[in-house]
Amino acid sequence: MKKETIIGIPRAFLYFKYKYLWETFFKELNCKILISPETNRKILKDGIANSIDESCLSSKIYMGHVYYLIDKVDYILVPRIVNFGKKDVVCTKFNALYDIVNNTFRNVKLLDYNIDIEEKQSEFKGFMKMGRALGKDYIKVLKAYLKAKKMEDYYNHKKVKVQEELLENSDKLKILIVSHPYNIYDKLIGYPIIKFLESFDVVPIYSDVANKEEVMQRSKEISKTLYWIYNKELIGAMQHYINKIDGIIFLSTFPCGPDSLVTELCLRKIKGIPMTNIILDELQGEAGIYTRIESFIDIIKERNNRRKITNGK
Repeated sequence: MKKETIIGIPRAFLYFKYKYLWETFFKELNCKILISPETNRKILKDGIANSIDESCLSSKIYMGHVYYLIDKVDYILVPRIVNFGKKDVVCTKFNALYDIVNNTFRNVKLLDYNIDIEEKQSEFKGFMKMGRALGKDYIKVLKAYLKAKKMEDYYNHKKVKVQEELLENSDKLKILIVSHPYNIYDKLIGYPIIKFLESFDVVPIYSDVANKEEVMQRSKEISKTLYWIYNKELIGAMQHYINKIDGIIFLSTFPCGPDSLVTELCLRKIKGIPMTNIILDELQGEAGIYTRIESFIDIIKERNNRRKITNGK
């Protein structure tokens, strides 16, 4: 009996953006999926040991997740994403990720697909090629991809609807977390901040949860020349939600170049709403973050109280 193919997926980086697409696709091809566990100190330590010092914290965490999967799976999924068009590029770390992993870990078999629209390498072509590389017939791969896209759209729309309803119906303080999903939803990076906010009776709102076509247009209100597509989605979401929230937390990992530039741009251009910038590194302790968030919330509450007094309420 033929052994079931096991696909390893690192629970880091683009997993949090494309997990419904990836998981549905491989399940429809009758592959077994092994997702690395939530980020912990062991995974971070292994990631640091297998990264250069100049890598950002998010990159080091990713390498730790890859290291965990080695010898546990037949393939590890490591996509290569370059751009979604001439003016919609991604950070160079996603361009080079496949080569970095391939040259760091010699005893691992990688599964990949390319997205480089300028070179006519689309997501569809990449998935079809990837499915064929797994030995599946064309029709089965096509059906798997179409169902995966349908599931991705369904869950993305569902998340947007839930968040919009929360914004309309909740009377609690609402703070928008402007950060990549691989930071927001990571157990080691974003989870403590989300829990801190909830412990202060604050509703966290997520910048990655919004209609993508709309936020891409709204991003032009901040910058018409910004070309990092994932950052454009985040600042567009900020503009989309800005009249429905009480404050903004920018969350990034040291030393991310695109995030540093974009955050500084927003801090200079956005007025009339409290904002704070949290930059995490591998030595960051939770106590300091807790104090900063508590102070930030106190500032928002005091500001709101003064506005109520001014308005005679």
